[in-house]
Amino acid sequence: MLPFLDPTTLNGARLSALNLSPVVAGAWRMADWQLTPAERLHWIEGCIERGLTSFDHADIYGNYQVEALFGEALALRPGLRQQMQLASKCGIKLMSSARPSHAIKSYDTTTAHVQASVEQSLRALRTDHLDLLMIHRPDALMDADALAETFERLRAAGKVLHFGVSNFSPAQFELLDSRITLQTNQVECSPLHLDALHDGTLDQAQRLRRRPMIWSPLAGGRLFSATDERALAVQTVLNELAQAHGCSLTTVVLAWLMRHPSRPIPVIGSRRLSAADEAMAATRLQLSGEDWYRVWTAGAGHEVP
Repeated sequence: MLPFLDPTTLNGARLSALNLSPVVAGAWRMADWQLTPAERLHWIEGCIERGLTSFDHADIYGNYQVEALFGEALALRPGLRQQMQLASKCGIKLMSSARPSHAIKSYDTTTAHVQASVEQSLRALRTDHLDLLMIHRPDALMDADALAETFERLRAAGKVLHFGVSNFSPAQFELLDSRITLQTNQVECSPLHLDALHDGTLDQAQRLRRRPMIWSPLAGGRLFSATDERALAVQTVLNELAQAHGCSLTTVVLAWLMRHPSRPIPVIGSRRLSAADEAMAATRLQLSGEDWYRVWTAGAGHEVP
């Protein structure tokens, strides 16, 4: 067993704290964008220029192709690596021609799989380290002690600076966090998906002062396109607030998320740089408590008890 490693040091040197941008650029759809390497680089540069300096990946995105697409673009201007933070996730094994050894969709947090996944991500992204590595989904067979030791080895080797999880319940987060300090829990939350607000996830984040990352903050686009009663009610309130504040619906939604005292960090996945502008505008919009609850009430389908 490795000796305990201070999570704020690496080989005796102080590690800087994990500082993600206020909005993170999600690359999960990059394979669908059908962009050339130069066009991908333009998107990366545009995000950084707008203040989205953190990029969210996972080994499985784009059928295991997105990290390589990003790395190919980054290779056109490798100096950009010093201006960004790269986050990735591992632990899901998909059945794919890109991974012919996978016989069934499953989760895997063994030392061998995590280490191999990190090495592959580093090669694909063309970097020597990840700023943040997250376990993508809770693994029922996760050995917290063994995984913590794996994380410690990766940090001691300088390959990963910080660790987190994604889609973990508060109890699952607490288990792994009791072995090694986790920086974040990336979870789903939007006006149409309120679970994290009430199942203890964001309460835990606030108690521990670990800022959560939020995936699908726009409900996968349903906030703009869905026609069910609940979605239409949310759209009505969002449109009223957007008109009142002179901004886009995207700005209102992200401002609504950021209003929570756990200080969530939304992850957006649009190739449109105008969407990045709308997202950063949310950092300057402070909704009142009553306006926040107007959105919540529409999303919940009822007023507060």
